[in-house]
Amino acid sequence: MSKGWLRAIASNPLLADAITIVGLVDLNRKTAETLAAEFGLEDAVIGSDLSDVIAATKADLVFDIVIPAARYDVVSTALKAGCHVLSEKPMAASLAEGAALVDLAAETGRIHAVIQNRRFISGVRRLRRFVESGAIGELTGIHCDFFLAPHFGGFREEMDNVLLLDMAIHTFDAARYVAAKKPLAVYCVERNPKGSWYRHGASANAIFEFSDDIVFTYRGSWCAEGERTSWESQWRLVGSKGMLTWDGEESFKATVAGEEPGLLHGSAAVNVPGPEHDEETHGHASVIADFIAAIGTGKRPETVNSDNIRSLAMVFSAIESAKTGRRVEISA
Repeated sequence: MSKGWLRAIASNPLLADAITIVGLVDLNRKTAETLAAEFGLEDAVIGSDLSDVIAATKADLVFDIVIPAARYDVVSTALKAGCHVLSEKPMAASLAEGAALVDLAAETGRIHAVIQNRRFISGVRRLRRFVESGAIGELTGIHCDFFLAPHFGGFREEMDNVLLLDMAIHTFDAARYVAAKKPLAVYCVERNPKGSWYRHGASANAIFEFSDDIVFTYRGSWCAEGERTSWESQWRLVGSKGMLTWDGEESFKATVAGEEPGLLHGSAAVNVPGPEHDEETHGHASVIADFIAAIGTGKRPETVNSDNIRSLAMVFSAIESAKTGRRVEISA
């Protein structure tokens, strides 16, 4: 993951000019040394203790790209050292740890944001803009399908709740962004299907209730061999006047009610405009740019922890529902 972040910075002239990588921290020093060599970071201080490297470099921000179990210690250490922090998702390994990090960022006066890069892509920005246009009336439902079969190896295949915790949060966060509504409750069924090479929770089906009577449904599997969906899911937005479908890649189709007489009135096509701001559609680079701008201007970044905790709450509430077999209200 760190390579993706470093490539995003190097490929964007504004980010490359604004950011100097002064240190690399890894429990395995050799890993950091190899990364430094690959990206021409020979001058970076390398160490295995975050506090020591921050002190040695006088860093003012930390990019947190660790596994979820290590996130709280890394972010809290960096915030207490006076650094702003941009984290990989999920923002914490539990809702309690997430809430503690929100409080700590406020106490230290530092910014902690989360790299929800999937909401910073053209397709998701187009969905949000289209909903705001009112072209299909009032939004009533969002329905997403996610079916892939990646053979990662490594820590993911040993995780609990692997789909919900490591991947579904992308779609959950994007749905919350597209709807621009608050998640209120969820009912979820989680399984580890026959043939799964994951230890736990490779598939999930969830129904979320959003404010203003919007329903968001998610059907997903990370062990679904065969014809796959996009990594961004397949989407159907239903409104009071029509609907939009997006295949998660390049195909958009929007229609409203037609004027044919009889039982079904047919449909009429509606244009789906492109994203309003191209600079918001470059994934990691756009999230990092938003974070850097927030540090410089004092404005609130889009994925600040106090907002992103609502996406985290969707995940942990879905996990709780799957464990208890009950509808769970979302409190964040």
